[in-house]
Amino acid sequence: MSPDAGRARHAANSHNCQIRSVRTMPQTSLDDAVAIVTGGSVGYGHGIARVLRDRGARVWITARRPDRLQAAAEELGVNAVAADVTVPADWDRVVQTVVADAGRVDVLVNNAGAGVNIAPLAELSDEDIARCLATNLTGAIYGCRRVAPLLQAQGSGTIINISSICDQQAWPGFSVYGAAKAGLLAFSRHLYVEMRGHGVRVTCLTPSWGNTEFSAALGWEPGEEQTRRRMTQPDELGEIVAHVCELPAHLVMPTVTVLPLVQEIVPF
Repeated sequence: MSPDAGRARHAANSHNCQIRSVRTMPQTSLDDAVAIVTGGSVGYGHGIARVLRDRGARVWITARRPDRLQAAAEELGVNAVAADVTVPADWDRVVQTVVADAGRVDVLVNNAGAGVNIAPLAELSDEDIARCLATNLTGAIYGCRRVAPLLQAQGSGTIINISSICDQQAWPGFSVYGAAKAGLLAFSRHLYVEMRGHGVRVTCLTPSWGNTEFSAALGWEPGEEQTRRRMTQPDELGEIVAHVCELPAHLVMPTVTVLPLVQEIVPF
């Protein structure tokens, strides 16, 4: 072996030894973490709240309808605050309530959303447009604005904004809803850049076809039980949210897209 080859081999072995000596950082624990999940009474939000609770988190769910919210909170064994994410004063009350009870916020999941009126743009009213943007975009921004200073002061925390495959794909009737979700994706990416230096993680989670009331209301719910089981289930999305939260504190998934194999998506 030539001297040069020997030195190269020695350098490679030394490099491998250095890699092997690096210790894996521990996962972030959700045990006793304080989490807020908006839109937590049904669908994805309900599943997310359930999984976070099972991981040991102290969970507060929000929703507009007090009756459904309270029923969900009792079923899940979590806390509840009735609130409309489109109302800034409601956000103030949610965050103040959680901080007063728990002393901190560790996880914010902006899940609340609604189609409002899925129809061609020419058939939408100005009120439909304003409500869709407020529910699916502005509401999440309101929540992040109130939680961001708390997480920055702590030097830790995770924000997860739940978007939709409509932030990437196009279908007739989804122009405003898709614009709102695409805005949420862009907002999340910019917020990530702002927050990373403070030790705070921001993720935009983009699910598609799910076994939820939203899909059922659109008439997308399949009649076959076998197909329904292969759609994304609320608890399955909850497991993904938990995984994002439990990553080692120095790691982040800025964007995550989740598709069920049963759904065929034709690129636009």
